Amino acid sequence: MTQWHIFLAFFRVGMLGYGGGPSSIPLVQKEVVEKYKWMSDEEFANVLAIGNSLPGPIATKMAGYIGYRVAGIIGMINAVLATIVPTIVIMIVLLTFLTSASEKPWVNGMTQAVVPVVGVMLAVLTYQFLKNAKAGLGWFWTIGLAIASLGLIQLVGIHPGIVIAILLLYALLKPEKEKNSSQQEG
Repeated sequence: MTQWHIFLAFFRVGMLGYGGGPSSIPLVQKEVVEKYKWMSDEEFANVLAIGNSLPGPIATKMAGYIGYRVAGIIGMINAVLATIVPTIVIMIVLLTFLTSASEKPWVNGMTQAVVPVVGVMLAVLTYQFLKNAKAGLGWFWTIGLAIASLGLIQLVGIHPGIVIAILLLYALLKPEKEKNSSQQEG
């Protein structure tokens, strides 16, 4: 039954993840954290952070890791196939259809209407991550790290993966005394 649940969870993500990786992330979170409870919000945030710092599509990386964690090698293969097969089939069908109907105004409207929905999904996920970060770090560090990360990525032009790697390295090297005091601040 676990393999079936893994397949269903990632098949839904593959079918409904219109807009690519960013739109898939909230769908994966809904399936993995809320529906099947295979991980906590904090664990999911860690998987997302590490997955974003590695090359390749985020949905397949997350599916592979989560499938492996839940049901080993077979679970990993199952989750990755459930994620990519629907996308491949939909791409073939949709692109064949949209190519023939690309001049129609409703096709342009349909593709533009998805953008705000993806934006809202990402905003909800961001809010949940900020709540989790506040619980672990307190508002001072959460806001400080968010501003510093935004500055490094947008103003300095550092790749987000490098910023994530720097923060992960800092968290690993942070003295235990400092870790305990920052958790008590929140």
